Amino acid sequence: MSLEITFRDATLEDLPTIVAIYNTTIASRMVTADTEPVTVEDRLKWFHEHSPAKRPLWVVETEGKICGWVSLQSFYGRPAYNATVEISIYLDENFRGHGLGKTVLAKVIEEAPKFEVDTLLGFIFAHNEPSLRLFKNFGFEKWAHLPEVATLDGVKRDLVILGKKLM
Repeated sequence: MSLEITFRDATLEDLPTIVAIYNTTIASRMVTADTEPVTVEDRLKWFHEHSPAKRPLWVVETEGKICGWVSLQSFYGRPAYNATVEISIYLDENFRGHGLGKTVLAKVIEEAPKFEVDTLLGFIFAHNEPSLRLFKNFGFEKWAHLPEVATLDGVKRDLVILGKKLM
């Protein structure tokens, strides 16, 4: 899939699409610890925690249509961690598995220093091999393994934290 991809700051009008894309990942039990769909109202506080100047939330578009989104979210919420962010990448189900994740992650790595970020973190379920592979292909290393910290449909799941230093 060779598409022209653009990134732009998300607006409140984009939030229903962002939520819809997020909700398509819940059933797989691979990507998120949410077990039921969330609403736009549920995500308002999260949306407002982002800012174009410091913690961007970008929509990813092709041909004028949102095909995914990516956010940089503050880690742990204390000033000493200001240079560390958690990356979340979510793609419309029609665009998964075609290399778009690589484009998005490359953009984050390139742009992160502009936001005074020098450490990137990915929180990924250990059974989510495609996401683990994506991040490892960009030089992320396993920094933590949290065994059986999540229960999805009665199955205990491990969480892996991958990290990458940019500077």
